[in-house]
Amino acid sequence: MTNSEQARPKTDPERRTTDGDGPRDGQGGGARRVSLNPTIAQVALGVVLGATVGALALYGMNRLPGNVPPQETAQSPQSAPVSGEGACAAAPARARALEPFAKGDLAALKLTTTPKALPNLEFLADDGTPVRLADFRGRVLLVNLWATWCVPCRKEMPELDHLEAALGGPGFEVVTINLDTRDLDKPRAFLRDIGVSHLRPFADPKGQSFQALRAVGRGFGLPTTLLVDGEGCELGFLAGPAAWGGADAQALVKAAIGADHTWLQAPAAATVVPRG
Repeated sequence: MTNSEQARPKTDPERRTTDGDGPRDGQGGGARRVSLNPTIAQVALGVVLGATVGALALYGMNRLPGNVPPQETAQSPQSAPVSGEGACAAAPARARALEPFAKGDLAALKLTTTPKALPNLEFLADDGTPVRLADFRGRVLLVNLWATWCVPCRKEMPELDHLEAALGGPGFEVVTINLDTRDLDKPRAFLRDIGVSHLRPFADPKGQSFQALRAVGRGFGLPTTLLVDGEGCELGFLAGPAAWGGADAQALVKAAIGADHTWLQAPAAATVVPRG
């Protein structure tokens, strides 16, 4: 017999570890139980589940029902940015000018600190015409991704409609992109039923815009909202709902328009999606 064989402990089939009042590991009463008290574990699980449900009530889950897997390629419009990072060099300075306005209803808005060019999102106009984010070049945008199955999104739509009614024009537009994958008439009916009349309806039933934003760290739930300057560069990002129709939001958008003068050099007629 070798030394290693001598050092190997023998296995006693009667020595095992269990919970409760059954046999314990080893002899005597000093053995360790290997699991938590069931009551403590149940309470802890309840706390975690409660927190999770509360979070989902405020922010939609990141898996969109019925979405097809993204079919992105290197040549896909959505995989290329609207502008290069160089064109976005001025965006952080514009964002810093908005810091006094990111408060109250918009305290959760994360303003851009480094140049960030956004993907050239592609979606559909109400008549099915393909539209890209670059088509809005020259306007400050509030881009909002939403779905009718997202409860916070539904509550937020009247706020966004109010913001568009108050400030929409040649220098600013609220661009809401619906991500419902089935029954494409449902979002139209919903907006009509709640009296939304100032927002232009856009849709992305394949969810590719969501996937494109997720790839750059900006699409993990609904609603997702981006403040974009006239060059297609990010000024700010907000995960979750906000009171976009309130005084805080209007003050911030007015400041964003004032800090971004590119729209003064690009009349609305130059875009492929002119306002009606």
